Amino acid sequence: MSSEPPKKYAIALFTGFQALDAFGSLDALNILSFETPLELCVLSTTLDPVSTIPSPAKSGIIGQSVVPTHTYKDAPKDIEVLLVPGGYGTEDLESTQPIVDYIKTAFPNLRYLLTVCTGSSLAARSGVLDGKNATSNKLLFDWVAALGPNVKWVRHARWVHDGNIWTSSGVSAGIDMLYDFMANQYGEDVAARVAEVAEYIRNTDPSNDPFDKSS
Repeated sequence: MSSEPPKKYAIALFTGFQALDAFGSLDALNILSFETPLELCVLSTTLDPVSTIPSPAKSGIIGQSVVPTHTYKDAPKDIEVLLVPGGYGTEDLESTQPIVDYIKTAFPNLRYLLTVCTGSSLAARSGVLDGKNATSNKLLFDWVAALGPNVKWVRHARWVHDGNIWTSSGVSAGIDMLYDFMANQYGEDVAARVAEVAEYIRNTDPSNDPFDKSS
């Protein structure tokens, strides 16, 4: 396995994904790519635009759509890092099954898997989190945990790093997780520069989780 930092990323989208789950991490990578050339694939079941609005849509809900570059069936074989966001759409077990299947198939060839929020439910359903420490959105933590009974779920955590897998708590926690991943792979100085450009105040302590109300 290469010792060089990864260059080839992909994000797995589905109807009803959470916008910040995806774009919080992607924006940091966008900034990083100005000094370290990267590649990005946007994956979905089809090449149709993917909406952040869950289906069926309720009146008054607004959202945005993203155009995929590849389907799960023709995704590049050399993807190094797969980012899986969460969102209300993860609650539709039937429509997200293609993503679950893709994670299971692709994981052995990935260098790293990163999930944000309830994106960990998709990874858990694929079996790749079995025996691993992982976390998820606190409001839906018990629901996610039930989908992965063999996962070592960590409730009190902003994010969790176990081997080649990073999982984060809800929504904005994915940004802190991505910066931790960036520091791990490209160096703390790089992560600090990217955060400076973004004027982002990082939480660098994964155990600093003010949203865990269980204790």
